[in-house]
Amino acid sequence: MLSKLPRLFLYLLGTVLILNLLQANFTNLIFDEAYYWYYSKNIAWGYFDHPPMVAWMIKASSLLFNGELGVRFFSCLLSAATLIILWITIDNPKKKEYVLHFFVVTFSMTLLNAYGFFTLPDTPLLFFTALFLYLYKRFLAHQTVGLAIILGIVMAALMYSKYHAVLVIVFVILSNLKLIRNKFAILAVTVAFACYIPHFLWLFENDFVSIKYHLFERPNQAYNFNKFTLGYFLNLIAIFGLTFPLAYYILYKIKPKNLFERALMFLTYGVLLFFFVSSFSKRVQTQWIIVISIPMVLIIFNYLVENEKIRKWFYGLGIANVVILLYLRVWLIHQPLFPMVYETHGHESWVNEIENAALGAPIIFENTYRDPPIYEFYTGKPAISLNNIRYRQNQYSIDGAEASVQNKQVYYLSKYRKKAGRSFPMGDGRHTLYGSFIENFESYRKLKCIIEAEEIEFNTRKSLTLKVYNPYETDIPLNKIRFGIAYMNNHKEVRDVLKMKASPEDPRILMLKSNDTVNFTFKLPETDMKKPGYFKIGISENNLPFGLNGNNVKLK
Repeated sequence: MLSKLPRLFLYLLGTVLILNLLQANFTNLIFDEAYYWYYSKNIAWGYFDHPPMVAWMIKASSLLFNGELGVRFFSCLLSAATLIILWITIDNPKKKEYVLHFFVVTFSMTLLNAYGFFTLPDTPLLFFTALFLYLYKRFLAHQTVGLAIILGIVMAALMYSKYHAVLVIVFVILSNLKLIRNKFAILAVTVAFACYIPHFLWLFENDFVSIKYHLFERPNQAYNFNKFTLGYFLNLIAIFGLTFPLAYYILYKIKPKNLFERALMFLTYGVLLFFFVSSFSKRVQTQWIIVISIPMVLIIFNYLVENEKIRKWFYGLGIANVVILLYLRVWLIHQPLFPMVYETHGHESWVNEIENAALGAPIIFENTYRDPPIYEFYTGKPAISLNNIRYRQNQYSIDGAEASVQNKQVYYLSKYRKKAGRSFPMGDGRHTLYGSFIENFESYRKLKCIIEAEEIEFNTRKSLTLKVYNPYETDIPLNKIRFGIAYMNNHKEVRDVLKMKASPEDPRILMLKSNDTVNFTFKLPETDMKKPGYFKIGISENNLPFGLNGNNVKLK
């Protein structure tokens, strides 16, 4: 395949690949990358926030390199492969005359540029979207069992990359509804489902924790036009930078000539419309719509080849984009180039200060998935996240992180306990942490508080039933735990946390037996909130803040 590529294409591809490898090696990790590196320490079929592809990539990279390149190496390769796939998908006979324009189009797209070296779930999502569209184009031309099987495997790989991949598959199918009755398309979908069974099993074994969180537990905010809908439109601009007016003009002007071009249109407009509607209920993050970059490269390039005037304008603005992005890429490494601090800056200072203060003790960060993996990556010392009722669950909530610090001396860091001890200003100016030692640390964050009623009257004075399940291999004395309740608004934002009295139905019970359930009775405590929308119950052990032990329960 490489031998058929134009020489200029290979030169430019090699230049981009080398640039990305250098960037990957010399740029500090961002917080999400470190979090996914933490994933990769224990390879599994799923993780709390995402499917496992990003962890598999990092694990493979770590087998070849150390440090940041050991996290990002395969992202650089997939980025280069994505460009090759996009190029061979284009069948315009004049494309070889515009190799430079192709690279200007792709390299000037802001997030497509950034994911050339960052390792995030969107990196494999972009690669497998490009591969899926290439195979779909071949599928439209010539349908075979072998191609259907390969297409199914790639669809599964898409879904193993990020749950948003379902939009790619659904909108392509909607562009050609005859696929629903096509035996080869049905075979492809069947293969995809079969390949995805291990992740389905992982979800089942973990009580569908990812689905529950993303669909039901995730906090939101009241609708704000500036943050939600206007923010969505700003994201549309951010994806293309200076070329955004021309990019959307081309999208508006293009008319599909065949089923493949129709698929590109459906995919692009479908994703844009889906997240536009979503912007009326939640804040849309820029990377959620990044997948449109793949069909848009094909749409824009084909249009530029045939339209000289807009080609010149796009080329000029694209070059300006490239210059700005190259400057910003250097800034990611050397912060003084721009008067702003980003996630790649300042890790060394706070990491080293905490390491020195901890004297080798394991670190517990309160209510953050971001800081523990950065600390552990750059020091090689253990660190975990312990989450309480005011925050949310993450990967540290469902794996063995808690067990690794039990009955040890730990260094506990919180941004709330200002009287706890020494202060540590964080490198990017986000906040200050306060740290102190805890001797013989003990926590029970995996205790489960179960309320079977789906809705409860807010003003009820009746006694309610709470079931507490102990998944641990040891019995837990009741005198070690206390109950609390968090009242939330209709957007599931915690607004009031109160102590709550709960008594075992059988007063003779003094222990939560291992792998057993105990029934408690309780009453909803009074709150200053006028009308809470939800509540959840947490457990405090050894005077720690109340944990995330219960699910959200609707109040009516």
